[in-house]
Order: sequence, then C-alpha cells, then structure tokens
Amino acid sequence: MCKECGCGEAHKKEERKVVEVLTKVLDANDRQAQENREHFDEHGVYAINLMSSPGAGKTSLIEATIESLGDSLRIGVIEGDLETDLDTQRVKSKGVPAFQINTGSACHLDAFMVHNAIHNLPLKELDLVFIENVGNFVCPASYDVGAHLNVVLLSVVEGDDKPEKYPVMFRSADLFLITKIDLAPYVDFSVERAVRSARKIKPSIDFIALSCKTKEGLEDWLDYLRFKLRMSKRALR
Repeated sequence: MCKECGCGEAHKKEERKVVEVLTKVLDANDRQAQENREHFDEHGVYAINLMSSPGAGKTSLIEATIESLGDSLRIGVIEGDLETDLDTQRVKSKGVPAFQINTGSACHLDAFMVHNAIHNLPLKELDLVFIENVGNFVCPASYDVGAHLNVVLLSVVEGDDKPEKYPVMFRSADLFLITKIDLAPYVDFSVERAVRSARKIKPSIDFIALSCKTKEGLEDWLDYLRFKLRMSKRALR
C-alpha cells in the first residue's frame, strides 16, 4: 500500500528532517560547549559535570567535597532541576556560591543553559565548579555542557546491570562513581559486576566506590580530584 500511495516515502522524508534538526541542535550545542570550556580555562576553573538518575547522591557528593576541600579549594556549583531550588539552598548553606537552573520540562542541561549560569558565578574567585545535571540516566549524556570531566554516579540500590542498559551515559563518562556502598549488604549489588559492565562499554573508564554517609572511599574521590586539578593547572601553563 505504501508503494502505491507514497506514504512510505513521506515517512522517510520526515525522519530525515528530524535527524537534520537534531544534528543542527547538537552542533550548535557543541560549539557553545567549547566556548564554555574556554571561558572556564581563561579563569583557571576546572568544571565537573555530574550525571545520574535521581537520588544517586550528586548533591551529597558535592556537600561532602565542600566539607573536605572547602578550606583549600574555592568551589562553586551550578544546579540543574526541573523545579525548585532545594539543592541550591543545600550547597549555599555550606558557604559556596551556587546558581539554580530550572529546566521546566527539559530532561537535561545544555551548553547554553550553563553559559548563562557561568555569568552568574564569580569565576575569578573559584578553582572548581560542579555542574549538577538534571536527574536522568539518558538525556544528559547527549549534551556536552562544556565541563572538563564527566562523572556518572550509580547507587548500589539501582542495580549493577545499569551500564549495559544505558550505554550512552557510560560511554560519555570519564569516571564511574558507585555510591551509597554502605547499603551494599542490604541489596543484591556487585561492585565487580558493575565495573565489568561499565568497561564493556568504555574500557578506559575510571571508577571509585564510596559512601558520603560513612566516608568510606571518599578520600579516593578527593585524591582523584586533586590529581585532575594538578593536571589541569599544568596544561594551562
């Protein structure tokens, strides 16, 4: 029937239009992301994009990092959520500057949103900026926001099979954080299986397992940050 009426060809044309529009959107986003990175570099700021499903512990990780490194590093935060500024208020209570992005119905941050947020932070006074992306295990992976490091968090309560189920997210990440490991005795989760699953997607991905509640593994995260910051400073010289 499609060959007779031509609707099959119409569907193909519509699909091509969608692909073309999406390609243009992502190309424009990538250009803005590069500008964001250059802007961070001009001010000697290292930017980290945190991605995960809701509840994996992104804000808790930021709070624990501020508590541990706040005396030696000047930290700022860009918070992304559909609604409310609850997480922004949490990090502001730690004494650091933060800017809230409410996306409404958008399931991710993009480079243009982050560009606006950058101009609402005192970059000249900062060493490190966390970009807490919208809680979503799919959409944020497709949008470069201009960070230097992409981190994906997976809590033990979510299951160790998630990397292979959500490969785009893990393929885009530089570091895999397994969080809430204090709950591991109460759930069916294997750190080894999770890491093996992630490295099927991206063999070079780094990983750290930690708990912000008990502080187990937290020093490994802090050492990783210190190392990345030293490498970044050397690269900018």
